[in-house]
Amino acid sequence: MQIYLPIAEMSVNPLTVLAMGGAVGFLSGMFGVGGGFLMTPLLIFYGVPPAVAVGTEASQIVASSVSGGLAHWRRKAVDVKMGATLVSGGAAGSIVGVLIFRRLRELGQIDLFISLAYFFFLAIIGGLMLTESVRAWRRATSGAPALAKKRRRRGWVDALPLKQRYQRSQLYISVLPPIALGFIVGLLSAILGVGGGFIMVPAMIYLLNMPTNVVIGTSLFQIIFVTAIITVLHATANQTVDIVLGMLLLLGGVVGAQFGARMGVRLRSEQLRALLALLVLGVAVRLGYDLIATPASLYVVGAS
Repeated sequence: MQIYLPIAEMSVNPLTVLAMGGAVGFLSGMFGVGGGFLMTPLLIFYGVPPAVAVGTEASQIVASSVSGGLAHWRRKAVDVKMGATLVSGGAAGSIVGVLIFRRLRELGQIDLFISLAYFFFLAIIGGLMLTESVRAWRRATSGAPALAKKRRRRGWVDALPLKQRYQRSQLYISVLPPIALGFIVGLLSAILGVGGGFIMVPAMIYLLNMPTNVVIGTSLFQIIFVTAIITVLHATANQTVDIVLGMLLLLGGVVGAQFGARMGVRLRSEQLRALLALLVLGVAVRLGYDLIATPASLYVVGAS
């Protein structure tokens, strides 16, 4: 059975799309990421135009993040104040990102830009995360003393003004780093169709020094609002949101996120980071191969 996607202008197997949405939703609840870093490349591999994959994936990220976020909310693992600070920066970044996306699409360079950006970002971030998680795992298995959770922040961070107290995260820091982090993630989310969790989660741990048990829920909280803004902007400004495709991904993602959230609490933080790093690197390798491999068809006929 095939279903026609009006915006993507192609037919797909709905069961395959549902399975993809469920798998990525599972990862969203498990790792505290929106899942777009994996779903957008999967849609592109499946034949969906990159611009449509980016715009539509934002809607699926909203649904899966709400589902996974509710599970963490019930466990009181969400810092609402920190999440609101991140959203304020993310909203501004999403607006700028959509404008850049529109300009690149007008120039006909959006497909190449998306592939190159995914490859470099995922390769760098995945490598850094894997290196750190392996070191933490070795320390845990060898019986070496663990690093202190509360480390003294660097001087330049301490010197920043506009400090706020975040009770749930037990932090007293300037609002400027979270706002800047939110802006960067919102920008990338709008251009690449990602929730930004693969950047947000490690940055919240290593830059903001937030406790790991609060990071995942707070990351999902931020993703919900920023990707909702991006979905509306892409639908109105770029017309790249396919409702039919988005509904299929949404149905699979909501169910998968609930199971992922339950699985995530059973693993240690270093194990979660290592698994996420391997997934990120795997997607980067596939994208890198597609960039250098000879395509099946050297020429295509399309309308501008």
